[in-house]
Amino acid sequence: MLTDTHTHLYYETDAEKLTLLMQRCFDNQVKRLFLPNVDIASIGQIDDLVNKYPDHCFAMAGLHPCEVKENYEEVLDQICESIVDRQIYAIGEIGIDLHWDKTTLEIQKIAFKEQINWAKDLDLPIVIHCREAFDEIFEVLEAEKDEKLRGIFHCFTGNLEQANKAMALGFYLGIGGVVTYKKSGLDEVLKDVPLSRIVLETDSPYLAPVPFRGKPNESSYLVYIAEKLSEIYQVSVEEIAKVTTANSVSIFNI
Repeated sequence: MLTDTHTHLYYETDAEKLTLLMQRCFDNQVKRLFLPNVDIASIGQIDDLVNKYPDHCFAMAGLHPCEVKENYEEVLDQICESIVDRQIYAIGEIGIDLHWDKTTLEIQKIAFKEQINWAKDLDLPIVIHCREAFDEIFEVLEAEKDEKLRGIFHCFTGNLEQANKAMALGFYLGIGGVVTYKKSGLDEVLKDVPLSRIVLETDSPYLAPVPFRGKPNESSYLVYIAEKLSEIYQVSVEEIAKVTTANSVSIFNI
């Protein structure tokens, strides 16, 4: 059984297409899907999918750093209020993104710290979005470090030094389609990262693995990421599935 620890499958609004997407997951033994929240609108979309597939889909709550705007405090309040009546398994995806807009860095940091504190209060992991912001992310994490701080560096594409730093802070590395790209260099980094600190993800509908690169991604494609990791770690796909799913259980406690 494979676990997709990060998928936006709920973006598909056509009910028939969504049913087919889920069926393809099950056909490929992808039977656990964790759904990161990005804004207020996605709360309802996530809940709809969880209600339809309660044994397979699991919700997170959080504000994506690219959605941190002038009204972020109001939005955070609404997302926080939603947690009261919902079963969630992580605070995410949260973090810092400096690719699109560097002017919001300070409020991104504030939002990131506030949501880390939600996670600590609820004893939940966090799922970190980090794009062109490793130094800024680590600065926040070092300041917030304690026995409750834990989670996943989603879509990890850093170097070995950054991987070691993340793991030293108690985080797992979320590995997705980028590992299948020839020039990513991620395969070389992972040769020095224990499988016991890896989880799989697709970030569907983004970052489709080879042979679907450039096309819409879906959670059923997780099998291609597992196959690439089986090459890197020189173990069977079944072993990759077993270990990474066990890792996801340790993180999300389900």
